[in-house]
Amino acid sequence: MTTPWLDPLLRPRSVAIVGASDDPRKDAARPLRFLRKHGYAGTIYPVNPRRETVLGERAWPSLDALPERPEHVYIVAGAERVADAVRACAGRAVPVVTVLADGFAETGEAGAARQAELVALAHAGGTRLLGPNSMGVANVADRTPFTTNAAWEADSLMPGRLMALSQSGSLIGTLLSRGAARGIGFHSLISVGNEADLDVGAIGEAACAFDDVDAFLLFLETLRRPERLAAFARAAHAAGKPIVAYKLGRSPEAQALAVSHTGALLGSDRAADAFFRDHGILRVDQFDALLELPALLKGRVPDPARAARPVVVVTTTGGGGAMAVDRLGAAGVTIEGASAEVRQRVKQSVDMTLKEARLVDVTLAGARYEVMKCVLDSLLESGRYGAVIAAIGSSAQFLPERAVQPIVDCAGHATPIAAVPLPQADRALTMLADAGVAGFRTVEAMADAVRAFLVWAGPRVLPVGPIPDLGVVPERWDEARGLDLFDRLGVPTVRRWTLPPDGAPSDDLSYPVVVKALSGDLPHKTEAGAVALGLADKAALEAAIAAMRGRLAETVPGLRLDGWLVQPMVHGLGEALIGYHLDPEAGPVVTVGAGGVFAEIYGDVAVRVAPVDRETARTMVAEVRGFKALAGWRGKPKGDLEALAEAVAALSTLALDPDRRIAEAEANPVMVMTKGVVAVDALVVSRGTTRSGIKDRGQK
Repeated sequence: MTTPWLDPLLRPRSVAIVGASDDPRKDAARPLRFLRKHGYAGTIYPVNPRRETVLGERAWPSLDALPERPEHVYIVAGAERVADAVRACAGRAVPVVTVLADGFAETGEAGAARQAELVALAHAGGTRLLGPNSMGVANVADRTPFTTNAAWEADSLMPGRLMALSQSGSLIGTLLSRGAARGIGFHSLISVGNEADLDVGAIGEAACAFDDVDAFLLFLETLRRPERLAAFARAAHAAGKPIVAYKLGRSPEAQALAVSHTGALLGSDRAADAFFRDHGILRVDQFDALLELPALLKGRVPDPARAARPVVVVTTTGGGGAMAVDRLGAAGVTIEGASAEVRQRVKQSVDMTLKEARLVDVTLAGARYEVMKCVLDSLLESGRYGAVIAAIGSSAQFLPERAVQPIVDCAGHATPIAAVPLPQADRALTMLADAGVAGFRTVEAMADAVRAFLVWAGPRVLPVGPIPDLGVVPERWDEARGLDLFDRLGVPTVRRWTLPPDGAPSDDLSYPVVVKALSGDLPHKTEAGAVALGLADKAALEAAIAAMRGRLAETVPGLRLDGWLVQPMVHGLGEALIGYHLDPEAGPVVTVGAGGVFAEIYGDVAVRVAPVDRETARTMVAEVRGFKALAGWRGKPKGDLEALAEAVAALSTLALDPDRRIAEAEANPVMVMTKGVVAVDALVVSRGTTRSGIKDRGQK
């Protein structure tokens, strides 16, 4: 069963265009022109109260005047008329309405309020809304180009089995035209605009029911409603329909608002990377790869073992093959040449000796069909490689039938094959596309796509468990309260004593100690002069407190001081950072990385959607290069990385709080010992709290 609004969205039997223009040069005239030009078989109602005809067809004064209820209405009138038009659609219980106009949530709070009003008006009549700021829906397969995008001026359209969902309206035209140029067609392309109601997640999840859609392409500027995107990803995985995403937006807002190292690090888009990876969505960095990767995925499923296999490059152009190897290597892909078994088989079959090298170069002999076919078959059938890449020289441009045919005839193996012509070879790419073989216009896009394919995994099942006991969640967290929270979560913390603002230290402390100023308004303390290390006795501690009180009066005048936190000096084999962050785009994520100043200097961190189980946490710890020295590197003492993984998993349970009351929680540093770990610092921020602090570059 499909969602009730899905067919009206993509396959409406009748449509109305509110604000349809009689001037063929205007955007508001395009939906009618495109529907007629490309053979839409349903009924069209142009609505324009100021004209009797529009582009030679009868115009209707209002939606109420129509002889039937249209299944889909496109409002192409100005923003000032949109609310009344949506109200009219809801009054007639129109299943779907699309809004072209901008000037809503993207303009600020007032625009967001107007946008919310549109949704409320639509839902009052059971109407679903696409947009605003949407260039419409173009169903190529069913000849329903209900769009204002100029790309549909094309004389003909190429149907296919890909669905594109784009937050940018102009990009649906870019995808259509670039796809057509290389023989890649689309089932449909949808401009979701501001996603006020219908969004990428809802549409994609519903469209998984379409038998004539094989894969989804996403062009994203941000991540809206991550829970809906996650549901879409799970449905697509279950249906065997891969999702490939190209995302802009490196989230400068998130970075500016973050007070922890964790939040600042995630502002670099690592949270989005973690979201895509953990939900089985293949993310690409090259726009061409967005179009070209699906052919490599067709008929294939995620395979955890694939990432450990090397890739082999076969070439008929030495320089071009070297380019392919270079780009693959830069993308982190392992490259191997032909194995001894493959070399022996080729020698026996076509009497050709392959060199023992990382690149399988058949530059001269490869022009012969039987040679190239034998080499490719031998590599593909060996089962050794994650993928086989054919880099083709000038013959791809001038003799495409000869250059491409052996590649086409080798398709169908368990190991995938892909081709990248080095010259401008449109005919070769079209031949590859027609045969269902992945063809890439550039080595950069090929390497990007192959990298994404090799690490492609299914959606990770997030662990469930008891809701963590957060205790009282204050608006302001000082460090003592933060460490208490870590204790409740099961993260080991340092022994500590708290003193009131005017209190004196007791005589039973064990020295040396650290003293820190306690204040919920001072998340970062070092640069404010609010930390003193290595205090050898009571006199030194009292002197440090007195000096610190004086410094704070100058550096942070008016500071609300909660007291003083005293801790023993703790030394470990190394330092780590563990952090939880409620990302504004990706939702809750957990991070582990090298601690102290190294977290931000090197950005050496691993990130996952939270919560994580212990096995996932172990994988995260293993990804951090800075922990190699703690794993017994060259005879060095081993740190307890298992205990670190346990701490990461424990911290990640903050995501199980149904109210998501914690926005950030970080321990930096966590001291890694030969046995166990100890968090010596805690920074916690409640959700909805804005705090300013001095950015710390060292131990807090």
